[in-house]
Amino acid sequence: MALVILFAWSFAAATILPLASEVPLAMVIRQSGQWHVPVAVATIGNVLGACTTYWLAKAATAAVPSGSARVRQVATRLASYGPPVLLLSWVPIIGDVLVALAGAAAVPFVTFVVWVSLGKLGRYIAVALAVASTS
Repeated sequence: MALVILFAWSFAAATILPLASEVPLAMVIRQSGQWHVPVAVATIGNVLGACTTYWLAKAATAAVPSGSARVRQVATRLASYGPPVLLLSWVPIIGDVLVALAGAAAVPFVTFVVWVSLGKLGRYIAVALAVASTS
């Protein structure tokens, strides 16, 4: 049951809801005594939550005329930094904006998933190692 809650919490934390998923992850790691499965569950939930934000932004942008100056501005801004900036998708507030911008700029979905997954996995591994080192 703890893993289901961790998944749901991690999913919600990757949307615009003001939640942090590190504390539930740390609790599950301490409770279970291992970190591999909890890190995988939190990462998958968090990435899927980010995908939801990506698709919502992409759909909202599709409702705007394709010649919109705002859409072009967003696409240009994200392109100037490149998809690796999505490694920062885990950072509070900034990460949600980056994910939405990626959807609005129509970053290829596979590219989006790869970079977001790497960023979120890296963060969760760091949290897991910190928790494990204090146990």
